[in-house]
Amino acid sequence: MIPVLIRTIEIFFGVFYILLFARIILSWIPIGQGSRLVELIFALTEPILAPIRSLVQRSPLGGPGMIIDFSPIIAFLLIQLVSTFLTSFLRTLA
Repeated sequence: MIPVLIRTIEIFFGVFYILLFARIILSWIPIGQGSRLVELIFALTEPILAPIRSLVQRSPLGGPGMIIDFSPIIAFLLIQLVSTFLTSFLRTLA
């Protein structure tokens, strides 16, 4: 049972990692804005990116004139951290 749960967590975070990467690429390309797929990707990733973006804007890295959005980079790190923690924890239970 635990190996199935570990694999499910790995797949979930892997898919989210791909969605986040697609969001970054789509934010550079104005083509496709307004399509259902682009809207879905933005809708799935924004709940994670918005709070991170808010925290970054209040930090010394951010500010009102922030040119580079660091929130996807931080999200990548958090995804990796949480995924590694959960799978390691579950492996200790197995």
